[in-house]
Amino acid sequence: MRFQRVFLLVMDGCGAGTAPDAAEFGDFGDNLGDTLVHTAQAVGGLKIPTLRSLGLGNALDLAGGGPVEKPIGSYGRLQETSRGGKDTVTGHWEMMGISVDERFPTYPEGFPPDLIADFEKAIGRKVLGNKASSGTTVLKELGEEHLATGSPIVYTSADSVFQIACHEGIIPIEELYEICRKARELLQPPHGVQRVIARPFEGKNAQDFRRTERRKDFPITPPANVIDSLYTSGVFTAGVGVIPEVFGGRGFVYAERTQNNPEHHQATMRLAREHDSGFIFVNFEDFDMLYGHRNDPVGFAACLEQFDGFVAELMGVMKETDLLLITADHGNDPTTPSTDHSREYAPLLLYSPGLEGGQDFKIRPTFADLGATVAAAFEVGEPILGRPLI
Repeated sequence: MRFQRVFLLVMDGCGAGTAPDAAEFGDFGDNLGDTLVHTAQAVGGLKIPTLRSLGLGNALDLAGGGPVEKPIGSYGRLQETSRGGKDTVTGHWEMMGISVDERFPTYPEGFPPDLIADFEKAIGRKVLGNKASSGTTVLKELGEEHLATGSPIVYTSADSVFQIACHEGIIPIEELYEICRKARELLQPPHGVQRVIARPFEGKNAQDFRRTERRKDFPITPPANVIDSLYTSGVFTAGVGVIPEVFGGRGFVYAERTQNNPEHHQATMRLAREHDSGFIFVNFEDFDMLYGHRNDPVGFAACLEQFDGFVAELMGVMKETDLLLITADHGNDPTTPSTDHSREYAPLLLYSPGLEGGQDFKIRPTFADLGATVAAAFEVGEPILGRPLI
């Protein structure tokens, strides 16, 4: 069936249960993720009537209400097949038909000294840190020294990332972005990390430091994917939030780097009002960035309830020739001891006013079924990977 518009909303970090290969990605014991279920349990139930009406409670055993008798959407879960990691880039790339078959390099003990020396030479500054840490912890430990020295803070995580934190009053944001570009040029195989991330922050001291919303990602260049196929076929393609950065800025007619979930939603609604056709791809990152990494299930739950209202508003302007897909890119369980991502299934919800709901997709074998569905919706040829959902 051909559709005029397809909306793909990604609930960043909202995993739907421990993946079978989780142990291979460092998840075991108390750190096994089941993000949505555990969050619902932690707060005594979620008030998400719209997502439940689409079938989320039919796909998952969520506290606060069981399955609905007649869901208006279809539902299930997606299993990630890529081996690249349990992260934003790997998840989004697989959605669009890219199979990441090799692990991106990670640096749990910090980056090699010679690499750091080359980076310091390239930017003309010494750096602090060079360690694996959470963002909040590294600012408490090194933020004041950064204020005193002007040295950027370099840190990583369990993911394949080279993160650079700078106070906006010490190193202006555009200079930080340029530092990140130099890091991206330097970080090539065998040190080809998946993402270089600018992490600007503000505040006066260790108790006051907080990251600002002007984060920017510098990922490696993606292979050909469904977005490229849509773009070359003349389909209007819009990326909102971190989406354009994840795909190297390629293949989008329109790109808008909104900074938080309300802004992502406002941009989505504006695009829905202004465009009668096209693919609108949106990442809602607050779940992951503000609550998953900070082990805050209460905030995570409130964010889900806010998102539920966003979905209801979007559904209110959808036509019979529109298709809505909702999923996640990985897990980030706020109830486990870990502050890192978790290897999980992704939730899958599909809705159109022109389709009858109630289909149980069960577990689909790859995130790429989403991209295959988008390609089929616009009739742009055979999918690179995956099979259409409808």
